[in-house]
Amino acid sequence: MTKQIQAAIIVGSLRKESFNRMVAKALIAVAPKSVSLEILEIGQLPMYNQDLDDSPPKEWMDFRNRLKHFDAVIFVTPEYNRSVPGVLKNAIDVASRPYGQNALNGKPGAVISVSIGALGGFGANHHLRQSLVFLNVPTMPQPEAYIGEAAKIFESNGNLKNDSSRKFLTKFMTDFVEWVEKNRPMANDR
Repeated sequence: MTKQIQAAIIVGSLRKESFNRMVAKALIAVAPKSVSLEILEIGQLPMYNQDLDDSPPKEWMDFRNRLKHFDAVIFVTPEYNRSVPGVLKNAIDVASRPYGQNALNGKPGAVISVSIGALGGFGANHHLRQSLVFLNVPTMPQPEAYIGEAAKIFESNGNLKNDSSRKFLTKFMTDFVEWVEKNRPMANDR
């Protein structure tokens, strides 16, 4: 029997009531029992500065150490200026540095971009994927997930309004579990 997958969700928006956080919570709600999801907070991370690599801030070390215990990671990101928000890029830099000590290395991943606009954060989704290729995060190619007009799919309490959104996110999570099972390193390889 395969052990339950432990997956981190990194939300690229710091807003408490952001649509990205709502999507992350919806993923947790529809996830199969074979995966346990936890939102890994990034707002507390000081900006990455290579000068601090020899004596890194406690927040960096805590984040890296927590990330190492996950089998996989899902990134849920808004789009700022056709790319990822600075806070998400900072979290990726903190996780992957110093060079050769990448806490994301080999962890299967997935990307969901969320936007109030019709394009669903297409630019951010693809910019993030570029970084993940370099960081050796095998990123799920299908289904691609661009959630546009996010304000229309949630009720005021943060619950999904419609079955089509629920079905899509459920399929996304089912496919993610299959992706992780095919691509996660063996426990003794870490």
